[in-house]
Amino acid sequence: MRDDDRLHEECGVVGVSGVEGAAELVFLGLYALQHRGQEAAGICAVGDDGVSRLHKGLGLASEVFDAARLLHLPGRTAVGHVRYSTAGGSLARNAQPILVRYRGGDLAVAHNGNLTNALELRRRLTEEGAIFQTSSDSEVIHHLVARSRRDTVDDQLDDALSQLEGAFSLVMSVGDQIFAVRDPRGYRPLVLGKLPGGYAVASETCALDIMGAEFVRDICPGEVLRIRGEHVEELRALGPAAEPQPCVFELVYFARPDSRLWGVSVDRARRGFGRRLAEEHPADADVVVAVPDSANSAALGYSERSGIPFELGLLRNHYVGRTFIKPSQADRDFGARLKYAPVREAIEGRSVVVVDDSLVRGTTSRSLVRFLREAGARQVHLRIASPPVRHPCYYGIDMPSEEELIGARMDVPEIADSLGVDSLGYL
Repeated sequence: MRDDDRLHEECGVVGVSGVEGAAELVFLGLYALQHRGQEAAGICAVGDDGVSRLHKGLGLASEVFDAARLLHLPGRTAVGHVRYSTAGGSLARNAQPILVRYRGGDLAVAHNGNLTNALELRRRLTEEGAIFQTSSDSEVIHHLVARSRRDTVDDQLDDALSQLEGAFSLVMSVGDQIFAVRDPRGYRPLVLGKLPGGYAVASETCALDIMGAEFVRDICPGEVLRIRGEHVEELRALGPAAEPQPCVFELVYFARPDSRLWGVSVDRARRGFGRRLAEEHPADADVVVAVPDSANSAALGYSERSGIPFELGLLRNHYVGRTFIKPSQADRDFGARLKYAPVREAIEGRSVVVVDDSLVRGTTSRSLVRFLREAGARQVHLRIASPPVRHPCYYGIDMPSEEELIGARMDVPEIADSLGVDSLGYL
């Protein structure tokens, strides 16, 4: 069972072209992107013999792959994927990359995002005789490519991509070529890096860092790149120019703090959120604590601007599995107690500012407030380093329905009362 009410990114993608042992580099990239998906991992590598070899499965990248597995994925071209499943559950057949063979060659697709017209496309393709092997929205891409009447791979991809709506950052391999695609509004990130002898693409710069790739640039919204070894070609943009709409939650929560998004350090951006939060919602308090780990930077920023000292008042257990069996006698805070523990020496008898990055359902926050009071906190002031979440997202985030969002059902004073805090402030 899942115990938390955090927002979850659904995927991370990596691609490498032109470097021997590409699958090993992709594995390192997936390891760095593990925060973007913990349910499944996969790599497809194209050998010098032109054969595409795929291995994928449920679990973390380190659980799905070992040295022996990687040795069976030879070649200078590879694409990889880590996945966080949504309500459909964790199914091995939905793990990516998805590999098919069609008249243009072997096509492997790794997708981060959500296609908002996937059901419509799937219905139409099924009526035309297409047989789907997964319940993933990403599989429609393969069928659209395979059914294109255009002559070249470039044109077939263009034909398919022009029919997609929603959020899609894609890394695809066709033979020894890598195609990197970002939807016209740029909802999800995708970056390009230079390797000795080739190139890499990934969801975040932290993956480039671990692969030893030098950051070149963000892949632009609507851009399609074809990469073969050291050659990068910009194909035409997808559709008409659109106003970029990158997801703010990438900066607020999803991205790793050591990454750079849109030319901005994620850590520095979050510290800036915290400083602004301290200006807008000051508190008469003794100590600032973060809800670890994603709120650490914002809490440091709040402390810097307010002058209130930062302390490790909450610790997170990083060794809780993705699933667990809840004991029959466990209390309502069981899930949160597994993950978080208060440090009594830091909070007993003190007025505490608790900084979190976001507030979704409110169940975890409610539990944390109880933990802090049990540990002797005199007052608890909750500060959220983002605006209220009042509406669901349909562009690649696993998010509750509007009825489950506490920000959609209550105003700020009502939320504060529901959570049991002395004050509440949103950015």
